[in-house]
Amino acid sequence: MLRRWINAAALACIPVAGIMACDSRRILMGDIVDPSVGFAAADSGAVDAAGDAERGLVSYCPTNKCPPGWTTCPSSRFPCDVNLLVDVNNCGACGAACPADGPGAAFTCVDGACKLECKGSGLDCDGLLDNGCEASNASNINCGACGVKCTDPAKPCMYQGAWGNSPVACGCLDGRTPCGTDCADLGSDDAHCGDCGTACDPGGDGAPPIDNGYYGCSGGACGAMKCNAGFGDCDGSPANGCETSLLANDDCGACGKACPAGQACRLDPDGRPTCMCPPGLTFCETACSGETCRGECVDLTKDSDHCGACGAYCPRTFSLFGFLSEIPYARSTCDYGTCVMRCIEGRADCNDSEVDGCEVDIASDPRNCGGCGQACDLAAGQACVAGRCTVEPCPLEDAGGGTAR
Repeated sequence: MLRRWINAAALACIPVAGIMACDSRRILMGDIVDPSVGFAAADSGAVDAAGDAERGLVSYCPTNKCPPGWTTCPSSRFPCDVNLLVDVNNCGACGAACPADGPGAAFTCVDGACKLECKGSGLDCDGLLDNGCEASNASNINCGACGVKCTDPAKPCMYQGAWGNSPVACGCLDGRTPCGTDCADLGSDDAHCGDCGTACDPGGDGAPPIDNGYYGCSGGACGAMKCNAGFGDCDGSPANGCETSLLANDDCGACGKACPAGQACRLDPDGRPTCMCPPGLTFCETACSGETCRGECVDLTKDSDHCGACGAYCPRTFSLFGFLSEIPYARSTCDYGTCVMRCIEGRADCNDSEVDGCEVDIASDPRNCGGCGQACDLAAGQACVAGRCTVEPCPLEDAGGGTAR
């Protein structure tokens, strides 16, 4: 059975004639500055209308009007169920959809206007939404940002690290030299040693082999002893090469770097030796090459990819007549090492059936506003917005003697 998602701001109601209804007409609120349409709080019980004026209280009644920013569109299922300020399909107006996401481009609706976010190497320099992130951040006219121009032919726009990674700048920084698309340190780069294109022979042109190492560039000249990844020359003796494993708890990633108590030296997801997994977390392997594995530290009690055990993934499906089906409007989570299905925010499972999942929209349905069976004032056409019934200021003589939703 699905666990029901219940809005923390759900409104209090009482059973009437087999359904959930609310104590009739009004709520009282003090110090109201903006008398616009708003949302009702939980029932506040009986009120003393005669003392309202003396206490400076304001009466609120049910309304079918939408709060600012909300509206009812032709595609709406319920009144006031569209937020024009954030809805990418109705951004600023009904039917005004933001462009579809593209490579390196994502669109959101912010304050009723479509906003483009560029990811990776793309830039939006013409301000047009339709063509997305049309400019490259590694061009001589937009180097790292729109309008940053590289005018010196000797200093073109270059990636400062591996190709395709940030940052970029005109020419090479930190004393590096442009070598094709790379910024090379000619003093230590094995592919550009002393000059662009001068590569070192890892075998040292016939020199004696180095245990767990090779011959590379140092001081702008080839022939220097270098250690393979994961090894170090910790005793300083060239005779035995790179004798120390840097995957040891006493030498984790560097000579003499010891791991704290309770942690072990492992390869992180990027393949770097790292002291990992304090008490409470478990090392789970993600990729292996032979007996050497990379991995990550996870909490088996709440990680949906490693729930109760490494690799125990929580699916979003259930079996129906022998077929796997996805549960609508639900997500799978890990609770104390056990996979459970939960409704996404704004949805609820009111019929206790996995077949239709979280079938009720408790954010907008006035019959189930904020929770299953919590009805707004249907006779007054009261709308449900963000799981709360809408109200507006009303004269005390119109409010009656109860509490409005």
